[in-house]
Amino acid sequence: MDRLTGRSLDLCTGPLSRHGGGMNTKSAYVHGYSPQEARRLGDQADTLAGLLHAGTAYAAGSRVLEVGCGVGAQTVHLARSSPGARIVAIDRSAESLAQAQEYVTAREPWASVEWHIADLHDLPFGVGEFHHVFACFVLEHLPDPGRALAALRRVLRPGGTLTVIEGDHGSVVLHPDSIHAHEVIGHQVRLQAAAGGNALLGRALQPLLSDAGFDQVMVRPRTAYADATRPALVDGLTRKTFIAMVEAVRDQALSTGLTTAADWDRGIADLRLTAEEGGTFHYTFFKAVGVKPLA
Repeated sequence: MDRLTGRSLDLCTGPLSRHGGGMNTKSAYVHGYSPQEARRLGDQADTLAGLLHAGTAYAAGSRVLEVGCGVGAQTVHLARSSPGARIVAIDRSAESLAQAQEYVTAREPWASVEWHIADLHDLPFGVGEFHHVFACFVLEHLPDPGRALAALRRVLRPGGTLTVIEGDHGSVVLHPDSIHAHEVIGHQVRLQAAAGGNALLGRALQPLLSDAGFDQVMVRPRTAYADATRPALVDGLTRKTFIAMVEAVRDQALSTGLTTAADWDRGIADLRLTAEEGGTFHYTFFKAVGVKPLA
């Protein structure tokens, strides 16, 4: 495998199980692949970089695998935090990888990144090939995250670290509170479950990593809170990340009979109030780090 520097794209074939097709396809990416979703991912990564990437920095020369890199939104921040690391970014979609290469090249042109299409459950890498593995918002889209963790453990060298970041939609606290707003959030949770994922996965990271054979598992909540005194978070987190994510599943929620148009619109209207003057929004992400045993 040739190392790329962002000037040409070398894609190895093979599907990655992070994403898939429609609602009935296990491991479907419930948020879709629209340009709006690509922008949302970029807004999310930029808004939350300080919160989620704090404490993650890899030594110069270390080989780091990023799984499910998507459009490169998190890859940019990995490269910035660890400028001397050699990052290998994989995803199932050639289109996403092309977008990722363009995105990273524009923002971090000297980043050392390889881009590969690869299957998360059948990684084309040798045993112990990586010093570190990084997975952000990936396991939540998989029907069997434990199986994925076993595959990632195989490619880590003994003593290497796995970092996993996931959200948990059950951690949402709103003001003004609204049962209707919580209902539309619940519809997104149900649709993701129907697609083979779990939008409540953050709370389960410690047992998941431990059961997959990782040692020294440490999970830390990363709390995001937005109100009128934090306008950047109101815009980047509440509006452009969370509300935009929920709004994007409207058609699915209606077509599958989860709700009516009137009930959906009422819930979204109440959810939007949390981003207005006097509103507040709270969400907890969970960041887990585990170590592959030495023996």
